[in-house]
Amino acid sequence: MKFPGEAAERVARSLLELGPATAAEVASRLGMSAAAVRRPLAALAVSGLVEATDEAPYGPRARRGRGRPSKVFSLTQDGRAACDQAYDDLALAALRFLADTQGRAAVAEFAARRARSVVGSGTQSIDAVVQRLDAAGFAAESSSLASGQHQLCQHHCPVVDAAREFPELCDAEAEAIAQALGRHVTRLATLAQGDGVCTALIGPSIHSPTSPSRGKVSA
Repeated sequence: MKFPGEAAERVARSLLELGPATAAEVASRLGMSAAAVRRPLAALAVSGLVEATDEAPYGPRARRGRGRPSKVFSLTQDGRAACDQAYDDLALAALRFLADTQGRAAVAEFAARRARSVVGSGTQSIDAVVQRLDAAGFAAESSSLASGQHQLCQHHCPVVDAAREFPELCDAEAEAIAQALGRHVTRLATLAQGDGVCTALIGPSIHSPTSPSRGKVSA
């Protein structure tokens, strides 16, 4: 599906890269007036690419002031699909060929190698891992929680269709992130499973005897 105009695409990509926002927040990001972004937002909503809610579907809740709260706009699944998911069809075809000719073990090996190339090797900080994921097209960000843990969000997945059919991609990415951080990673939601965003809880050290079992984070 194509975007209803260049302005609409700019607005959609802002929501993809920086997350849900009010019209005023989108306008501030793009250096436009709130009035100027309302028309493309309306066109995106009519096309089913954006939805408006009273609160952001994920992330911290903004404090409400007096008066009627502003609507928060976020991309739908169709909206994310309309954004450039480069080479996803090619990746899916290649993985199917690999699975048919070499078996799922070969897919898992490929996924592990790919994840290490994206996340990197050696011990890294959370910020470094987020930067690598962001550079790879995952529109990643992290936030610290009161518990001392962190939440990792990925607003986009360049290979989401492949990840739906081949969960080895998600499993390998979870392992690579956990190893790079030396911390437990628990998946909370995934784009591949139809959620609005990939989120994961980054917990205590893997070597901590009181740490919970590690989960997985989506590719």
